Parts: sequence; C-alpha cells; structure tokens
Amino acid sequence: MIALGGGLYLGAAKAEAQSGPGPAVVTAKSPKCPDVVRLVGPVIVNTDLNYLPYIPPGPHILKQSLDPDAWAETGAPLIETFRFAKFPASIPAILRPIATMPPPLFTFDGVSRAQGGNGVPPDTNGDVGPNHYVQSVNDSFKVFDKNRNTLSGPTTFNSFFFPLGNSTPCGANQNQGDPVVFYDQMADRWVVTDFAFPESPGSSFWECIGVSQTGDPVAGGWFLYALQDEPDNRTLLGDYPKFGLWPDAFYLTMNRVDLRPRGVRVYALDRVSMIGGGPTNAVGFTIEFYLGRPSSLVPASFRTGAPPPVGRQEFLLAVSRSGVTETHIDGWLFHVDFINPSNSTLGLGSDHSPNAQIIVNAFNKPELRAVPQLDTAVKLDSLGNKIMTPVVYQNRNGTESLWADHTVILNDPVGPTAIRWYQFDVTGGNFPATPVQQQDWSNGNDGLWRWMPSIAVDENGNVAIAYSTSSASMFPGIRYAGRLASDPLNDLAQGEATMTDGAGSQTGEYRWGDYTMTTVDPADGISFWHTNEYYMATSDENWSTRIGKFQFPAAGRPTPTPRPRPTPGPRPTPP
Repeated sequence: MIALGGGLYLGAAKAEAQSGPGPAVVTAKSPKCPDVVRLVGPVIVNTDLNYLPYIPPGPHILKQSLDPDAWAETGAPLIETFRFAKFPASIPAILRPIATMPPPLFTFDGVSRAQGGNGVPPDTNGDVGPNHYVQSVNDSFKVFDKNRNTLSGPTTFNSFFFPLGNSTPCGANQNQGDPVVFYDQMADRWVVTDFAFPESPGSSFWECIGVSQTGDPVAGGWFLYALQDEPDNRTLLGDYPKFGLWPDAFYLTMNRVDLRPRGVRVYALDRVSMIGGGPTNAVGFTIEFYLGRPSSLVPASFRTGAPPPVGRQEFLLAVSRSGVTETHIDGWLFHVDFINPSNSTLGLGSDHSPNAQIIVNAFNKPELRAVPQLDTAVKLDSLGNKIMTPVVYQNRNGTESLWADHTVILNDPVGPTAIRWYQFDVTGGNFPATPVQQQDWSNGNDGLWRWMPSIAVDENGNVAIAYSTSSASMFPGIRYAGRLASDPLNDLAQGEATMTDGAGSQTGEYRWGDYTMTTVDPADGISFWHTNEYYMATSDENWSTRIGKFQFPAAGRPTPTPRPRPTPGPRPTPP
C-alpha cells in the first residue's frame, strides 16, 4: 500500500507521488490580466491499466445544463427548456449526389452502457495513435490495438484517477464524465480527461487530466493532474470542457454555470511541463456572460500537415449569438506566456471580445429537441447552438486553414437539420472576413436529419465529416461524407457512406451524444477513425457505441509495424 495524496493505492506495480505546491491562484490586478492556477500533481503512476483496482462509477450528479439561447428567451434559471419543431412525413429527394465515398474498411463495437459505460448521453470520444485506439465514454475508457483487440478496459475514471488521493474529487471517486481523450503526435503521448465534483450546485469543481509517460497508454505509465475549474469562483461548474492541441500548450475551454450561464473559462495548460511530468501552471481568462455573448468556445487542434509557425497564437471559434438567424462565426486568438503570464492575451479589450466576426451564409439554429426517430414521439437534441469539436488546424503548402462544423436547420422550423461546415483561411495568423468555402450538407435534400458532426482533414487535404442521422422513418445511425482537395469548392462532392445502421431509438428524454470524434491516423496520414453512438434496440437508455475506419483511395505513407508490447496477465475480478 502506498499513500498517494491522502488516499491508499493498491497496485501490482510501483506508484510514486511527486509532491509540489498545492493549488494556488495569483489574482490579476487588471481585468485584462489572466489568473495563474497551479494544478494538483503530478502523481506518477507506473501501473499497467489492467492491474488498477476496480472502482465502479458512482451515481451521476444531475448538473445544471443551461443553454444560453434559452436563457436569453426566458431570463430565468433553467435545467431544460425545449421547443418542438414540426416536420413533414417526407421531403422529396432532389439533386442527390452520386456517392463515391468509400465504405468503411472495418467497424467494431466500442464501450456500451451494458459493458461499463455510465450516464446518458455517453459523450462518445476517441483518438488514434501509431499503435492504439483509445475510446472514452461516461464514465470509463478502453484501449484497443489497431487490429480491434482489447488491450485494457473499460477502465473507470474513478479507478484511473484514484491515485490522486481524496484531496480533490478526481481521486475521491467523484468523477462525473464529459470525457475527452486525444493523442499528442508531437510528443507521442496520450491525454485522458474528465471532470469531477461531489455535488451540483456545489463549491468543488475540477478537471482531471492524465498525460501518458510514453506512447503506450496501457503499460507505459501516467502523470495525473487535477485543475480546479475556477478557484476565485468555486460555485461555478466548468461544463462541456473541450481541449485543443497546440505546440505551446494544451488549451481548455469550459462553460461557467451555476443556476444560470455565467460565461466561458479559457485555459492554457503548460504542455511541455505536463508531458515531462513536472509541476504545472494553467493560465486562464474569463469571458463574462451577457446576452448576445457566445459560449462553448472550441480551441483548434493540430494533427496533419506542417506544424503551426513558431509563435502562432491559438485559434478558438464559437457560434455567434446575435439572434435566431445568425450571420457570423466568432473567432479569438489566445497568446500565452508561461514565464510572464501578464503578457498573455485573449481576444480584444478587457472583456476579451472576439478578434473577428467572420461573415458566413445566414443560418438558423435548430431547436434543442428537434430530431425525430422511428417508432417514438421522443425527439433528440440537436446541439445546434455550438461549434462542434474538433476545430481542425492544417498548415498545408504554406496555407493555414481552420476547418469547423455545426448543425443548422433547413426550412426553419420544418427541418430537417443539416451539417454546416467551413474552411477559414488563417494564413499569417489572422482571421478572414469570409470563409474560403462553406456548405449546408443535406445529401441533395434527401429528408434525413443530420447532426452531431465531427470533422477531420488528411495530409492530402481531403476532408471527411462523420455524424448521426435519423428521421421519423429510420432509427438513428452513423454516416460520413467527404470531399477531395481537388473537388469543386463548397461541396462534399464524394457523397455519403454508411458506417453503422441503427436498430433502435432512444425513448428516454435525455440528450443525445453531446459530441462525437473523427481523427486522422498519424501513422499514415490518410486513415480516418470515427466513433459515435447508436442503439442496437429501442430502449430508454441502453446505448451502444461504434468505432470505424475509412480512407480515400489515395497513396499515403506506409503504415509502420506496430511495436510489440508484453501480454498482460488477467485483470483482477471486480469485487
């Protein structure tokens, strides 16, 4: 037994705690200056994931899930407020493109509710590395090799973060979900995160962060950290956290909520220190909420192409909130200086207004619950008021671009929903006045409802977007569409392919998804991997997830031979 941070850790291998200063805040003297927050940790864990003691997920705490658009309409505290859209029985299919999008190379089951996931929705997320695919859901994650074999898991976040000890909710078996996992191809490291808190409303809200010591997420060891969401405002939950990978930092955004939306918290975490297992500071700014201000900022992530030029500031995007019909996407620049944090900047002015409002084709945001399903009157959440994760940065042949997507409604309020996607030219580190290209993807107005998208771009500049699909005459399923770099602008000209057909609807009046993930394999630069949820049979909340791989028919770099790893012994039987 080794005492780690006040808790007892039972492990088959050695675990060590590196002590460091506790959480602290340097209060800014000027509204323009950031807060500097010291993370708890690192706790160094050298235990194979298969030998972690099993700690089951705890009961989910129902957090206040507030939508700023709904708040703007009512001006009162909300947990759920929904308007229901009407839709016709069918919409004629016209001008439907001839699909040449390649079918999946394979698909396989991810973590399901029955297998060990917890909470509704699953918040499906995942990423691919040279030798592994790591998928996360509420409240666990699982590691596969690239031949679809399970290497570890599902590992609960309670088990994974237990070595942090009970000084924070992360190590006190109070992990609540909203997981994010991503691979850092610049350092050959993995990052696994979720948030933790004992109650909501409450006064102890934390982001739990694990950074792998090596490229092996199973047996290579981890550095564990805990970040208090906002030490100066401890009653504010950092909801809907999203991460961006950039050379100088891991960027983290979260919505500030208690009994009403309170704005956005944006952090830069010292990436160099974290991948080396050192004591770490986070530099944070607050964007206060008022009517018309966006929430759910998404930081850009770099995966394929050349790295961002040295000194390039981080980009962040959000859907503008000027009214029912929107004409802008808001963009921010974040410059962080970990040595002299007062030199850090976010946006413009003391209130951190966006650096740019990019003019886009006018669009209407769908109602919160709008998406119909087969054999039930329950409709699914569209999350159409958010830029979806990831925002992809690519530096290709000297042209820097941001790729992003979200959900819009066509023929408002009739529908269906469609996928709005963009390419923004940010060469030189500046936001453009208008996009290079944009489209509302409806597959030729075929009548299906498309939502919950995630976008990725391969090293050849080819684009794929994967998403959920549904209608009153079909169960929710998973599809994807794409375009080649040589295709005409403003069109996913390769059409659509099916990854997984659903076999049931969700009858519980819960949210659907919250987010999905599409990423590009760093081993070859051209293989897309996507993970999303669906139902194998109609039920209240018994969701399943699927992982799939596909690619365009273009030559990429040869796939390296996976590095061998020892075969672990049997996992301890859960008590």
